[in-house]
Amino acid sequence: MNFSLAKLPWYAQVAAFCVLAGTGVGLFYWYYERDIRVELDARRQQLEVLRADIGKGQATAQKLVEFRAQVTDLEGRLESLRAVLPEEKDAADLLRRMQTVAAQSNLTIKRFQPAPVVTKQLHAEWPITLELDGTYHNLATFFDRVGKFTRIVNIADVDIKGKDRPTPNSTITATCIATTFVLLEKPAPAKAAPAPPKKAA
Repeated sequence: MNFSLAKLPWYAQVAAFCVLAGTGVGLFYWYYERDIRVELDARRQQLEVLRADIGKGQATAQKLVEFRAQVTDLEGRLESLRAVLPEEKDAADLLRRMQTVAAQSNLTIKRFQPAPVVTKQLHAEWPITLELDGTYHNLATFFDRVGKFTRIVNIADVDIKGKDRPTPNSTITATCIATTFVLLEKPAPAKAAPAPPKKAA
């Protein structure tokens, strides 16, 4: 039996064309367009993530100049701290400075005795016992000049004794502890708490 659309009425031909067109569109969407749409949505999500990353990178790049300036400033501060708190103690250098200041103050250093270093969290304290010979005025001048050192030196436990037989340039003998500080390159490790004693069985 031969079937031809041309023999159908015009409205039947239109209906048949619509059915065929709808079927074709449905098949095209089902086998091709649906997968493309899923892939396109995934690509769009990836694009949004990349745009967010690019935005963060641009913001970081804008702050990079500021960060570099801060690093330069911190490095300068660290160099200043190293002058005030040296990273290692040098007895010979400190003794030379003390002797120079004592000579400028008309004092004589009778004793220069470094004590054991006391280690703190970020620095170490280095006490030195000094015995000085001179006058009250010269001693005050010496302390004033030591206070103007670039390197921090604290003077404590000052003990002054008058001489039984003073001379114009030597009326007192003074002892004191001059404490200077050393910057530790690595913070001192925290001391572990002692283990509790084991109970007897």
